[in-house]
Amino acid sequence: MRRVIIFGTALLLFPLLGKAQAPGAAENAGKGTPMTLQECLALGLENNYDLRIVRAEQAITDNDATRGNAGFLPTVDLATSYSGTLNDVKQERREGGSSSTNGVNNNNFNAGVDLSWTAFNGFSVQTTYKRLKELQAIGELNTRMTVENYVSSLTAAYYNYINQLIRLKNMKRSVELSRERVRIAELSYSIGVFSRQEYQQAKLDLNADESTLIRQYETIHELRTLLNQLMGVNEVENLVMPADTAIYFDTKLHREEIHESMLKDNVYLLVADRQKDVSGLDLKLAKSRSYPYLRVNTGYGYTQNWYGSGTNKRQRTMGLDYGVSLGITLFDGMNQRRQVRNAEKEIEISELSYQQTEQGLLKDLSDTWMAYANNMSLSGLERKNVELARDNYRITMENYKESQLSGYELRAAQVSLLDAEERLVTAEYDTKLCEITLMQIAGRVLVYME
Repeated sequence: MRRVIIFGTALLLFPLLGKAQAPGAAENAGKGTPMTLQECLALGLENNYDLRIVRAEQAITDNDATRGNAGFLPTVDLATSYSGTLNDVKQERREGGSSSTNGVNNNNFNAGVDLSWTAFNGFSVQTTYKRLKELQAIGELNTRMTVENYVSSLTAAYYNYINQLIRLKNMKRSVELSRERVRIAELSYSIGVFSRQEYQQAKLDLNADESTLIRQYETIHELRTLLNQLMGVNEVENLVMPADTAIYFDTKLHREEIHESMLKDNVYLLVADRQKDVSGLDLKLAKSRSYPYLRVNTGYGYTQNWYGSGTNKRQRTMGLDYGVSLGITLFDGMNQRRQVRNAEKEIEISELSYQQTEQGLLKDLSDTWMAYANNMSLSGLERKNVELARDNYRITMENYKESQLSGYELRAAQVSLLDAEERLVTAEYDTKLCEITLMQIAGRVLVYME
């Protein structure tokens, strides 16, 4: 079963740190054309290559779902032929004597229209047409599945972009705090209040913060190119910015409503249900071979013959031919019996596949709901922790300025503040991922397009 949990996608989107800064990344970070999520989705739904491919594949199943492809309609052929012979003829008569003719040239020309139609074939034509319509419906559902997966991926990427921009802002503020510490340490060292070691440590901590900031610029660049790729923009380095500056998530989801919507609208369950219908039709097709068949054929033709010898020089015929054939297959090497048994097993397999899909979705719902509730609680807790950490840093900085605390204690307060901000934005982003997953489980992820 294809899992709908998008945490795998989130992990792919999660930035890789520890690389060199991309050229121009710092200059371009935070710049670009502001685009809302809906604008990104609208552009991507039009340009994304995966979506364009799946739409073309759906067009094939649409083209196949016709009465002619099912066998409802007759076939009409127009055929012409021309042939000739060139022979030496020797004849011996019963009463005696013989004759011979060399270079006898006979020619024949035929033209006609033939119609053939299977009037009855054990209801296989009607069943085949229903099967083609089911495959057409599955093609539409596969297109919807691809669209939903795309909306989930792009929405996750969009909010990860916001997530990393918030982290960038926090890191910039941390660098500013470190620079202020270096300024104070340098001034205090020059008047003999702080030691050279304290001044040197302040500069080391500033360099470490700037190094982390440089890595974050690359992360922003990677997410920008990823967003452009998902939107199908040829210029992947196109400057684009999310119009939103914060991560908002729905706090009023209800598990029971999501469960009910899942059973009714989840695209994976809908596809599995359609597959059961196709298996049932395959069984009917296999059984239809037990019935007799009735075929009708008719045609209108023209024939012209030219004779190189004999009493007739030329002969022309024109007219109608017709026929009806009725038959039944008495024995086919027990192939029909084998096909019926296989079709019955396919029905069993499709039923088990549906149940497996449903069970997997129930597990996904349970796990994601737990994570959603926990991350919402964590978001509220970390907001309080950020306020406490900011207040704690303010107090620590005042004491540091008065030389009542060491640089180590100030650094600990600064790291505590950055960690609290990091935990907050992580909790908010993880909550958003859970919300996106729950919407996909419920078959309602397309609400992000509205």
